[in-house]
Amino acid sequence: MTILLDARTSQNASTAGSIASPILVGTPVLFGQIGLVVTEATTPIRVQLSGIITLQLPLLPALTSITVTIVRGTAPTDPVVFSATSNLDLEILGPQSFSFVGSDYNVPAPPSGQLTYTAFVSSNLLGTVRVGPESLNGIAFAE
Repeated sequence: MTILLDARTSQNASTAGSIASPILVGTPVLFGQIGLVVTEATTPIRVQLSGIITLQLPLLPALTSITVTIVRGTAPTDPVVFSATSNLDLEILGPQSFSFVGSDYNVPAPPSGQLTYTAFVSSNLLGTVRVGPESLNGIAFAE
């Protein structure tokens, strides 16, 4: 029988256009972090992750790639559990949303009783701007 251990949401920007935060090239920028309490887990844990981030092309549109990375931990150097790269559409001058769904499977229960997941975004081109909405969601299960 499947047991729901915890579900959390990190809602950094709730609405379109609610932020204007530039992304520096080569620097992963944190946009979501959740801590899932898994103290009741007696078997390996499964975590389902999902979210959205909305970006605006630089003022001088050029081929722009964004990468969303989710780590188990708090730093960009922690173990990566999900990563996806997408090119922004040069023909769309307005905001562009990037939705994602990932998972972390057979995770051992941590001694602290909490699994932390952190979402980062990076861009290959200076001038890419986070404009909202953006969020990270996670659900932890055990059997």
